[in-house]
Amino acid sequence: MARVVKVFRTLRNHWKKSAFAVCVLSYGGHWLYGKHCDNILRREACLLARDFGRQLMAPQEQLRKATVILNPAACNGKANNLFEKNAAPILHLAGVEITLVKTDYEGQAKKLMELLEHTDILIVAGGDGTMQEVITGLLRRPDQEKMSGIPIGFIPLGSTNSLSPSLHLLNDNKVKDITSATLSILRGVTVPLDVLQIKGEKDQPVFALMGLQWGAFRDAASKISKYWYLGPLKTYAAHWFSTLREWPLVRDISISHLAPTLRPPDQPFEKPPRPSLLYRIARRLKNYWNPPIEGKPEQWKEEKLSTLELLVQTHNNNPRINDSLVIHAEPDNFSVADFITVGFVVSFKMYCRQQDPIIFSKNSTILEASACRLQLPEGAGGFYNIDNEEYEAMPVEVRLLPRKLRFFISAERRAQFLSLTQACLPD
Repeated sequence: MARVVKVFRTLRNHWKKSAFAVCVLSYGGHWLYGKHCDNILRREACLLARDFGRQLMAPQEQLRKATVILNPAACNGKANNLFEKNAAPILHLAGVEITLVKTDYEGQAKKLMELLEHTDILIVAGGDGTMQEVITGLLRRPDQEKMSGIPIGFIPLGSTNSLSPSLHLLNDNKVKDITSATLSILRGVTVPLDVLQIKGEKDQPVFALMGLQWGAFRDAASKISKYWYLGPLKTYAAHWFSTLREWPLVRDISISHLAPTLRPPDQPFEKPPRPSLLYRIARRLKNYWNPPIEGKPEQWKEEKLSTLELLVQTHNNNPRINDSLVIHAEPDNFSVADFITVGFVVSFKMYCRQQDPIIFSKNSTILEASACRLQLPEGAGGFYNIDNEEYEAMPVEVRLLPRKLRFFISAERRAQFLSLTQACLPD
């Protein structure tokens, strides 16, 4: 008993050291418990992958070949370690023949896509920037119609992974996100996703899966990291200092757009049978003597808007009835307080990886279109965010390529998509 009293007396006399020791031990215990949980997740995923690898193959069947485009610089240089610990063992145990290609500099993934030979699976291990480079390089190829049929897997290793909520259920655990995405590739369930083709007057087109953003909120969000020393107040500071430099931050823009088209049902592609020789000869002669009349010219409708923020997005995060892109134009009547508050809320939603972070206000102008042209006023500079990658702002044409690429999706997320799609259909 005397020894216990002595211990408590010592703790009371050195209460600062005791409090510090309790904090250190608590943090260390929590860290070790997190590592233990991560190891359990890896073990469970590897056991499932081993079951895939033990499946019998037909005599003429070959191993599936997968090309992995890995960006080691993603996630502040941690991507290579995350891939080797969480994704690579699963792919090896499943019997997938992997060709691992690591990028060395920004933009290299586009060039690698030009050299890509046929592969059964294309896996992108990185973030938004890596994915945007890969699909841009893939769809710029002369044989892009053939190459776009390759199913694509996305392993979220970047600091921002905007596509991940479209393909997998959200988790707070990075290891679970990576292992779930890798197992989805093995299960082979795919979903077609829309692609935006964004073309300037001179440059080659850029392709995006999520959308384009331009305006005051984008400019303020790009400066948040500059005020890192303010801690949790850095988001407020970035938006507040933006209003001090210039207010109001309203921008005029001219938008021409085409009406959306009805979305046909998802059906497996079936190659039609080849017509007979006589039918083909007759059709050629008919087209020679009576050339087909070209279709009606596209009916562009012009809108002049005054907006604080402009967004052009796909419907890849949500079910839809039409093949369309959606244009959000925020109203021009934001007060300074509203601008700071809404900017903080949107940044917080993006940090929490919610599915629809880019919805600013309920009073925004919403247009649906199959294509649009953005004409900026003279002297309007700034930058676009295209899938969270920065590009110089200029007049562009944005065209929807419906269901252009197929991505691996988790069974749970696909079931959620189907249920939401059925709810959106008219009675």
